[in-house]
Amino acid sequence: YNVKEQTNVKLVIYDVLGQKVANLVDSELPAGEYRVSWDAGHMPTGVYFYRLEAGDFVQTRKLILIK
Repeated sequence: YNVKEQTNVKLVIYDVLGQKVANLVDSELPAGEYRVSWDAGHMPTGVYFYRLEAGDFVQTRKLILIK
């Protein structure tokens, strides 16, 4: 993901019931390009959602974990 200006960034993974399963990022980041890995080895196959918040920008997307 790209951050256009220094801002607080949160990246969280949720299961289909809306329960938080992983908090990948929760910090103040300077402008730049970032990459995050999620070690989901202990998670079951299924549908998850990730939510990215950076300043005024908020986006939630679906992801499918296949093992």
